[in-house]
Amino acid sequence: MSAEKNMVIKRLSDILFSCIGLIVLIPVFIIISIGIIFDTKGGVFYLQKRVGKNNRDFTLLKFRTMRVDSASDSLLTIGEDDSRITRSGAFLRRYKLDELPQLFNILKGDMSIVGPRPEVRKFVDIYNQRQKQVLTVRPGLTDYASLKYINESEVLAKYDNPEKAYVEVIMPEKLNLNLKYINEKSFVTDLRIIFKTLSKIF
Repeated sequence: MSAEKNMVIKRLSDILFSCIGLIVLIPVFIIISIGIIFDTKGGVFYLQKRVGKNNRDFTLLKFRTMRVDSASDSLLTIGEDDSRITRSGAFLRRYKLDELPQLFNILKGDMSIVGPRPEVRKFVDIYNQRQKQVLTVRPGLTDYASLKYINESEVLAKYDNPEKAYVEVIMPEKLNLNLKYINEKSFVTDLRIIFKTLSKIF
C-alpha cells in the first residue's frame, strides 16, 4: 500500500474514532467538567500553544488540572506533589483523562490518535535537523515515547534541575522514539500502541 493511501486511511480512522469517542464520552465530559467547577475556580478547559505538523502552531485542548495562571510558572510538571495541580487535576492526570478533549484536535486535523506528542515552541526551537523530522507528521495522543514516559513528571522529580534534565536527557530519548515510530508507522503499529497505552493506564 502506498504512503499516500496509508495517510488517507489514517486520517479517516482518526475522524471515525474521534467522532465515536466524543459521542460515547459525552457523560464523562459532563462529570469531569462538574468536578473541575466544584473543585477550583476557573474554566473547565486549558488551552496551550503547541507545535504540530510542518512546524505550525496550533491550540491544544485539555481539561484544566492546575490552578488558574499557575502554568506560567513552568512548562513542566514535577512529581505528584506539584502544588499547582488541583485535587481533581491529580486524578485526571493519573488516568490521562485530562487529554480527552484532544479528540476535538484530532477531529479538526491538528492531531492524530497515534503520533509524536506535540511539544511547546520553547523546546521545538532547540531541535537539531534530525529531530525536526518529527514535525513531518501530525502529532498524536500517544506513541512509543508516551508509553515509556507515561509517568514523566515522577521521573523529572528525581532530578535537581528538572528542566535541564528534560532538555538534555528525556527530550532526546523521546525524540529518538518519535523517529522510531515514524520509520515503523502503519495501521497495525498504531493499533499496538493504542492497546499498550490503554493497558498501561488501566
